[in-house]
Amino acid sequence: MAGVEELVLELEAGPIHHFQDWPASHLEVGRTGVYTIWSSTAFLYVGMSYRDVSETSNPNAKGLFGRLASHASGRRSGDQFCIYICDRFVIPRLSPDELAALERGERILDRLTRDYIRSNLRYRSVVTTTGAEARILETHVRLHGLPSFGRPVINP
Repeated sequence: MAGVEELVLELEAGPIHHFQDWPASHLEVGRTGVYTIWSSTAFLYVGMSYRDVSETSNPNAKGLFGRLASHASGRRSGDQFCIYICDRFVIPRLSPDELAALERGERILDRLTRDYIRSNLRYRSVVTTTGAEARILETHVRLHGLPSFGRPVINP
């Protein structure tokens, strides 16, 4: 694994990609890695994919690509990041008409969460050699933050 400090700097200042451009053609499906998610210049979240397709008996493992695809979908079921975004950024901005739609049982939150993520959020990512390396890097960023931005706002 490249040095932790080198990878941390890449997660802070490396190439940034917009969720509006999803699906990502720059990511290889099935690889382990770590990613940071940004809103404007705010460092919101750090996450990882632990299982590389070669490290699991599941030939359908999607790795880092799969984690980011789940986030880009906006579906709150099974995706804690999407729940955080919905609770913190979507629900507080609901209009009276949208609140009434929720009261009627209309399922609009996943769509609104997806729209928010794709319109407002960006990400950086690094591929690691193993899941263990991804876990070490993600833990490091959660505990120590990024040099210029500190710890993530949503999951410190």
